[in-house]
Amino acid sequence: MRLAALLDPSLVSADLRSDSKAGAISELMDLVVRKHPEIDRAGVLSSVAEREEIENTSFGRSFAFPHARTDRVKGMHVALGISRKGIRAPTPDGKPLHVICLLLTPRNIAQLYLQTLSGLATLARQKKNLPRILGAESPEEVIRVIWESGVTVRKHLTVRDLMIRDVVTVTPENTLKEVANKLYRYGVSGMPVVDDDGQPVGMISERHLIQAALPDYESLIQNLSLSPDAEPFDDLLRREDEIRVSDMMTTRLFTTTEDTPIVEVAAQMLFRNIRRVPVVENGKLVGIVLRRDIVSKVIRG
Repeated sequence: MRLAALLDPSLVSADLRSDSKAGAISELMDLVVRKHPEIDRAGVLSSVAEREEIENTSFGRSFAFPHARTDRVKGMHVALGISRKGIRAPTPDGKPLHVICLLLTPRNIAQLYLQTLSGLATLARQKKNLPRILGAESPEEVIRVIWESGVTVRKHLTVRDLMIRDVVTVTPENTLKEVANKLYRYGVSGMPVVDDDGQPVGMISERHLIQAALPDYESLIQNLSLSPDAEPFDDLLRREDEIRVSDMMTTRLFTTTEDTPIVEVAAQMLFRNIRRVPVVENGKLVGIVLRRDIVSKVIRG
């Protein structure tokens, strides 16, 4: 199904007037309530604001997708607005917002909701779409531009819908210090190890760094009265520029592809007790699926 098929001209504004993201959301909510007066406007806006507090829904590339799963609506509503002058708001890339899409859905149709968010993200990633959308002068023309983009909403939730594309990686030759710095700088708990051709060859995580300091941790657990002859973390820090990723990483690697159903990956994560799965195309790393994203984007929404 084409993404544009989910859009109703009466829920599209080709010229938002607000100077703030919250104001733009309020304008779009007015369009929804005008068509569906039975909806609790204040209640829905409260749900959207709560979602914004949890996580900023600005996508980057001048797009934002505020959304909420709430039983205050009976069906899915997609309201889209264009700000020609741009709205200054916190965004991942610092660019002003020009396209804001408000997505509302009841809790019982989570899959279509997630698929629609994925379609909107695809629309934003295609560079040609923003100037064409900004050039549209009416709701009907906005919808036509989105139709001509060819963006579709797929039937099943796949890895493509949840994966992170900008993946933090290391190489086997990186040092322990470099790994620790990346884990801290990017706020991740683990990352793929890739070779010179961009192919994943292993994984390294916080666990592996701690295990490098405590290789005999099982013995310590079995006899807590024993203590190491030296402070293991001090020894590790003395050698942080010598220990390589290849000395610590696991080479037991499970990978997936963009078209794999997300339920299959989730089952593998449980079976293998893993937190992250690299996504490959022609053997090269193109993304990663995190267990926490399945919780935050699918279960929590």
